[in-house]
Amino acid sequence: MPDLTLTTFDWVPEMPRGLVRDLRVRWALEEARLPYRVASVPFGDRGPTHLAHQPFGQVPWLTDGELSIFESGAILLHLGELSAKLMPPDPRGRSEATKWVFAALNSVEMASLPWSMFKFTGSDDGSPAAKFVDGFLKIRLKHLEPVLAGREWLAGAFSVADILMADVLRPVDRFDGLADHPSCRAYLARAIARPAFIKAREDQMAHFAAADAKRGA
Repeated sequence: MPDLTLTTFDWVPEMPRGLVRDLRVRWALEEARLPYRVASVPFGDRGPTHLAHQPFGQVPWLTDGELSIFESGAILLHLGELSAKLMPPDPRGRSEATKWVFAALNSVEMASLPWSMFKFTGSDDGSPAAKFVDGFLKIRLKHLEPVLAGREWLAGAFSVADILMADVLRPVDRFDGLADHPSCRAYLARAIARPAFIKAREDQMAHFAAADAKRGA
């Protein structure tokens, strides 16, 4: 039995709640029904112990016994080794899931993240930079749309690739950026309707709400 501990922040401001990337790991753990504990580190004090596990001062990281793994993609690939519910067992399926993991994090998130940040910060002002970011995302979604029109999940069965792709698309949908891409929107709706996602999100929100209560005490 794996000895898994997920570490996230003890508290974050309201805006990123529901989007902090420990949710991706919670979701995978819930899908696989792997037992785990949640630990936390201070949001405002990212000292040597934190940096020893996550050199950029971010979250999450996962410890599995003596292993300490950072970056959500790396963590999900590790969990995929522990459960066939997260990674297809056959070589072709594993290859398909792995390439879509990297596509989600490299090809799509590199467009969706700056676009979402422009929206979050109110910088979507028609400037040349904003127009470039908007066009970049639209190109990525244009190519993703026919892929998702032809399949329910990226690698046949639901996998870590879908956790990452769906989570990359969630902030875009929050600002209605999938309106012209119905297959992307339907795919995301299927993913976030899964009980494991619902529980993971509720647990993350409860974690930060409990921190609010402590801070207010």
